[in-house]
Amino acid sequence: MTPETTTSVTLGQRTVEVPAGGLYDRYGMEVDLDAVAQDLRVPGVEFFRSLPKTRVDSPIGPTWTPNFYYAASVARLVMLAPTAKLRGRLPAELSPLEIAPGLGIFSLMFFRYDVCDIDFYTEVATGIAVKPIRHGGLGAVDLAAALKNDHLHSYVLSLPVSTEIAQVRGHDGYGFPKWVTPIGVDITGDGVASHVSKDDGGTDLELTALTPAQKRFRPLQRVSSLTSYTRIGGSWHSTLSQTHVLASGRAMFPRNVDLRLGEGRLSDDVRSVAPSRVLSLDVTTSAQIALHMPAPISADTAPQEGTMR
Repeated sequence: MTPETTTSVTLGQRTVEVPAGGLYDRYGMEVDLDAVAQDLRVPGVEFFRSLPKTRVDSPIGPTWTPNFYYAASVARLVMLAPTAKLRGRLPAELSPLEIAPGLGIFSLMFFRYDVCDIDFYTEVATGIAVKPIRHGGLGAVDLAAALKNDHLHSYVLSLPVSTEIAQVRGHDGYGFPKWVTPIGVDITGDGVASHVSKDDGGTDLELTALTPAQKRFRPLQRVSSLTSYTRIGGSWHSTLSQTHVLASGRAMFPRNVDLRLGEGRLSDDVRSVAPSRVLSLDVTTSAQIALHMPAPISADTAPQEGTMR
């Protein structure tokens, strides 16, 4: 197999390699939607036409937001974990979202981005579902939204990626705990398979699972949201991610899931919260995503039970 030819680009104070002739090499973050629409892997661009990009300053220099993912697939394992363990991994300003007294939600997410502004890459995330910053006690709306994944709020513990540009943009620009490592993610209508390696070639984490039956959605019929909280330069920020779902399915208390922990940062994060069981497996075989740049948010103190601020 012929090695991929790359070219150098600068992001802030850092230089990274990207595929020569790829979308980022040709367009930066101002991709021509008409050109993208010609890619047979892309199921249309209507979603992106409804989200015009704007130019902003950022820690990685001037850029355009949102970052567009034109053809993506996602698998998410939702696990139950003790609230005390989850709270021990959260900053003081955040509180776990509970589905029952003493029980919260921990997620493992696997992403494959076949076509996006910064070219093909894969990533895996561990995260804790949290109450919205500066929000009151747990209410029915919070819980329903979290379980339906219509608008989840999360704190990311770890987020390895497979390319340099994804690491620099994600770490320097968004404040996410990203590092580069070999990551295989394969998501089809039949199954999910992922292998995350360590720098020394050992295994950090592996997943195999059967894909739940997929329901197809009309364009723009289903758009879910995720708000992630990070610190950038000592200040809290919220990052909005919108997912345009085109084909997805869910299995509750799935039996055909094989999650194997190895030795590495991802596995350490899973063990640290002592998950008790898998609540659901959500697999989206066709999706498009818009990732907005972080926005500053006030988070001086942790939310207090039974109060509104």
